[in-house]
Amino acid sequence: MNDSVAVDAKRILLRYGAPITVLDDVSEAHRIEFAREVAKTALPERQQRLRALLIEHGYIVVEED
Repeated sequence: MNDSVAVDAKRILLRYGAPITVLDDVSEAHRIEFAREVAKTALPERQQRLRALLIEHGYIVVEED
């Protein structure tokens, strides 16, 4: 994969709220996949969609009370 695609994907994910500490653990392939998915999502819903993807793939663990 082209390095500029990976860099752009990382920028998109950071823009929409991916924590840097979490993003360091996300594989390059998932970064690109998530960025493409977020780009297709309506603007007001992008941050929530990104969070859902990170949770769905186990990069963020949500603790329930």
